[in-house]
Amino acid sequence: MSVERNSAVGEQPSVKPKKAAKGAKVKRAEPAGPAARSAEPAKRAEPVKPAAPESRLAMVRRARRTNRELAEVYPYAHPELDFRNPFELLVATVLSAQTTDLRVNQTTPALFAKYPTPEDMAAAAPEEMEELIRPTGFFRAKTKSLIGLSTALRDRFGGEVPGRLDDLVTLPGVGRKTANVVLGNAFGVPGLTVDTHFGRLVRRWRWTEQEDPEKVEAEIAEIFPRSEWTMLSHRVIFHGRRVCHSRKPACGACPIAHLCPSYGEGETDPEKARKLLKYEMGGQPGQRLNPPAGYPGRPAPARAE
Repeated sequence: MSVERNSAVGEQPSVKPKKAAKGAKVKRAEPAGPAARSAEPAKRAEPVKPAAPESRLAMVRRARRTNRELAEVYPYAHPELDFRNPFELLVATVLSAQTTDLRVNQTTPALFAKYPTPEDMAAAAPEEMEELIRPTGFFRAKTKSLIGLSTALRDRFGGEVPGRLDDLVTLPGVGRKTANVVLGNAFGVPGLTVDTHFGRLVRRWRWTEQEDPEKVEAEIAEIFPRSEWTMLSHRVIFHGRRVCHSRKPACGACPIAHLCPSYGEGETDPEKARKLLKYEMGGQPGQRLNPPAGYPGRPAPARAE
C-alpha cells in the first residue's frame, strides 16, 4: 500500500487501495435489501456525552431571564382568590388548601355575607360553617382553623389581621405559604408563595433541587431581589396552572420552552399542546368571579358548572 501526500496544507494523506490480482474476479457489493439489513447486527450506540454542568452564575441568569419573559407573557398576573380586605384573603387562602381557587371563590360570597368580620366568625356555630364551606373539602378541619384564627384575631390582635409574618404564623391553620400570600397581596410586603405549582416548576427549571417548601423558599430568595418575590410567585403559579401542568405539560405551546432544561417532558406537538392550555390561555374562564381590571380572560361562573 502506498501513501501520497496532498499538496494542500493541512489535508490528510490519501490512501490508495491495493489493486486486485491479475485474473481475479472482483465481487461487486450489492445494495442490502430489507431482509439483509434486518439480519445485520445492530450497531452499538455511542454513549452520549453529558453536557457540561450549568454554573451557578449561568443558572441565576437563566432564572432571571425566565422571570422577565414570564412578566411579558403574564403582565396581568395576580392572586386568583377574590377578596376585599386582609381578613377575606386570609380566610380564602386557608380554604384553598387541597382545592381550586375557583371552588373557593364560588364558596366565599355566602361565607362572608354571614361572617363578615373576625368577631362574627369567632362566634360561628361550627355545624353552620361546615355546611357553607363543605364544597372546598376537609370542611371540618377548615372550620376549626377559621374559628380558631378568628378567635385569635379578636382576642390578640384587636380584630385586625397582623402585617408581620411572625404574628401570622401563630394563627391556627396559617403556615408560611398562607402568611406570604397575605403579606404580599394585602400589605405589599414581598413574599414567596411556595405552593405545589411553584415547587414543581422551580424544580423542573433546575433553580433548586429542594422538596421542602421552606428550603425551596430560602434558595429561590437568594436568586431574585426581594422586590420581585411577590410577582415572581404569581407568574410562576400562573404558568403552572395554564401551561406547565403536573402530568402533561404543554411543552409545544410553552412561551419559555427555550429556557427550560426539562423541555420534552410533556407534549411537544404544537397543535396537541395548544389543546392542553387552560383558563384564558385556552380561551376559557379564569378562576376569579371578580377579576382585576385588565385581565384578558372571562370571569368564572358564580356556581359550579
